[in-house]
Amino acid sequence: MTDRIGSVFIEGVQPELDAGRHPIKRIAGEPLIVRADIFKEGHDVLAAVVRWRQQTPVSQRTDWAEVPMRALGNDAWEASVPLRNNGRYEYTIEAWPDLFRTWTSELKRKVDAGRDVRSELLEGAALLEGAAARARASSAQEDARVLADAGARLRQPASPDLLAVALAPELVDLASHHPDRSLARRYEPVLEVFADREKARFSAWYEFFPRSALRDGVTHATLLDAREWLPYVQRLGFDVVYLPPIHPIGVTARKGRNNSLQAQPDDVGSPWAIGAQEGGHMAVHPRLGTLEDFRSLVEAAARHGIEVALDLAFQCSPDHPYVREHPEWFQHRPDGTIKTAENPPKRYEDIVNFDWMGPHREALWHELRAVVLHWVRQGVRIFRVDNPHTKPIQFWAWLIREVQDTHPDVLFLSEAFTRPKVMQALAKVGFTQSYTYFTWRNFKDELTAYLEEITRPPVSDYFRGNLWPNTPDILPELLQGAGPGAFRLRAALAATLSSSWGIYCGFELCEGRHLPGKEEYLDSEKYQLVAWDLERPGNIQEWIARLNAARAQHAALHQYGSLTFFTADNERVLFYGKRSPDGASTVLVAVSLDPYAAQDAVLQVPWEWLGARPDETLPVRELMSGSHALWNGPRARVHLTPEQPAALWVVTRFRRTEHGFDYYA
Repeated sequence: MTDRIGSVFIEGVQPELDAGRHPIKRIAGEPLIVRADIFKEGHDVLAAVVRWRQQTPVSQRTDWAEVPMRALGNDAWEASVPLRNNGRYEYTIEAWPDLFRTWTSELKRKVDAGRDVRSELLEGAALLEGAAARARASSAQEDARVLADAGARLRQPASPDLLAVALAPELVDLASHHPDRSLARRYEPVLEVFADREKARFSAWYEFFPRSALRDGVTHATLLDAREWLPYVQRLGFDVVYLPPIHPIGVTARKGRNNSLQAQPDDVGSPWAIGAQEGGHMAVHPRLGTLEDFRSLVEAAARHGIEVALDLAFQCSPDHPYVREHPEWFQHRPDGTIKTAENPPKRYEDIVNFDWMGPHREALWHELRAVVLHWVRQGVRIFRVDNPHTKPIQFWAWLIREVQDTHPDVLFLSEAFTRPKVMQALAKVGFTQSYTYFTWRNFKDELTAYLEEITRPPVSDYFRGNLWPNTPDILPELLQGAGPGAFRLRAALAATLSSSWGIYCGFELCEGRHLPGKEEYLDSEKYQLVAWDLERPGNIQEWIARLNAARAQHAALHQYGSLTFFTADNERVLFYGKRSPDGASTVLVAVSLDPYAAQDAVLQVPWEWLGARPDETLPVRELMSGSHALWNGPRARVHLTPEQPAALWVVTRFRRTEHGFDYYA
């Protein structure tokens, strides 16, 4: 054994998810902060870099780039990696002993101790000559000349100026720039990070059924009719319109009104029973229109600053062409019939499921990838995925990577109201955003605990919660009888606790009619057309529009991981804040959790968190009412009512105008 090997130790690498099995998530344009503990035996001075590159097709793969890490003390190191583009990156850490810097450190101590260092100077000369050779090999000819000259001088008889040469900071830096990395150690495995576009973190969703777009509850609307909703959605401040499935709907075992098992001839059926004689997952329901009409809707939405998100529901009605053309893709009972979907005691006879892991899975998976790419070609870049937890996680890991390798701007929202570890596993394998338990969290302690869990590392490294106060499937008990106050406070919480939120049409109208004893809508739009009166008295459209306007205007509310809870002396008042990474935008929020009565609270204003001096008076503006106030010291009072259940404050400053002085945030 003749070759020496390195003994640098690298551990505690962050961020890292499940020993590198899954990528972490970040946003393009922001840096990736990489930290690690790096050390070795003895007293050597170490050097370390983060090696990174964006993953591209192998034929276009770029060389590794390197960012130097800086020592933070106590063997902790850190570096910032630029994630300039949307897409997948890989990164790792390499560290080695900085031989010349170590030599100079030891040399100075020996000289200070009065030691004879002639032999050490020869060692330094050899180190500099080695650095010169490496500089020459990398075409850094001027560096090579300087290093070689310094090495030659150290080989001359000792004289006082040789120590000055050897210890010159510029020489030490130059030698370190051409290190001997034969003793380097590299962290394994190579880690991954996926840099999403901004919409992955900051979005406001509005869900509606295009077939009800004419709003009379009788006439089946088209996708072209649905375009007329776009100005309304834009006025409310939403930037994503989510459409339930728009495909042909099966006739066999079609559901009737209020989930009746006996459909009447004019019942429209559930859009999630996908597939009929007219086509399957790549087709548009004939009563909605054509693919051209869908593209027209997507283009019209873009003109209003809105993206169209499409439901991705991988299930079939018994009438789906797949059932006839590919029976091998489905599970069959002993009598030869295809198994319908079941969740005992529920049985969904209008739906059959794929045999996901069966012997014909390769062809099935490739077909479903083709479905996604078909809609990508129609202009869709966001998919809300129906019940992903009922399909194999391995399938989603494969599909999402297959799609994003060629279309990294495609986003996937996981509709998985299921066990926490399953929800987290889906996020780890690639889902961009996730539905959450927020829908059922109503009290201060449970809201605080849950939001701290999902907005802080390690969970926030891969899981982004999209908060929905309601969905077509879920009308929570709080919204069933508490009136507009409940809808206002739930909207305020959803819009400010997370950076992404959404509502299902009717929320802004305070629709709370429900089936007795259930969290389900009476006359559910899942099974029938609905007559929506957008001018319904008591609606909270203006409240929602102000919330979304505040979100759009203040970068602090674009942040997911900066949520910080503060103290309010009332258990029915939640107090928290967010700020932008550069600290330029800060928002404080107080929300009443009582939809019935007024609540007062004393807030412990986080004076240091705001960067205020102890004796400073802070002018603040409340965004929902537009009112101004002066805060003197870290205590403030708030009065919240069912009509005004939330307050959002920004610290303001004065500026001179032609009319005197004015406030600005």
